[in-house]
Amino acid sequence: MIKKSAVVLAFCASLLFVPGLRAQDSAAAAKPAPAKAPAAKPAPKPASAKDMNIKEYIELLRSNVRQEKSQMMGAVMQLSADDAAKFWPIYAEYDAELTKVNNLRVANIEEYAKYYGSMTDDKADELVKNAMQFQKQRQELLATYYAKMKDALGGITAARFLQVETQLLGIIDLQIAASLPIVGEAK
Repeated sequence: MIKKSAVVLAFCASLLFVPGLRAQDSAAAAKPAPAKAPAAKPAPKPASAKDMNIKEYIELLRSNVRQEKSQMMGAVMQLSADDAAKFWPIYAEYDAELTKVNNLRVANIEEYAKYYGSMTDDKADELVKNAMQFQKQRQELLATYYAKMKDALGGITAARFLQVETQLLGIIDLQIAASLPIVGEAK
């Protein structure tokens, strides 16, 4: 059951960030960049109907991944009824906060996709700093909710939450990373 859910979760996560896949498509179609960097940033395109559909599709996939992740968490945590009554409200609060932090990642990936074909050193640096900030915020969020879980449920249950959550986030991270082209490949 857990292996099947992990495969489903990994598959959903691989589809989670369609803009990353768009970056690959853009990279394949992109012409080599000129020898010198452009003086000004290319202006972002206004949102088209296609972009809006993609955003809605991403949101649907994100909600499905959250549901799968919650199901896996429930299966692995093996909580008593009393512990489940304490755990799930804290987890729901954590997941809502994680979604806000993940929105930073989505925005950064969309920015990467938008500028992939015309990447400059400055833009690459900006994107990397944004990605590092996302990672830092996510780690701080995990630490905060580990402490909340520990206070409500004890150290072992909190450690199990952190271990399982970290594993699930790792699977999602790997799927996202695998779907993004390496910066500079188009040149």
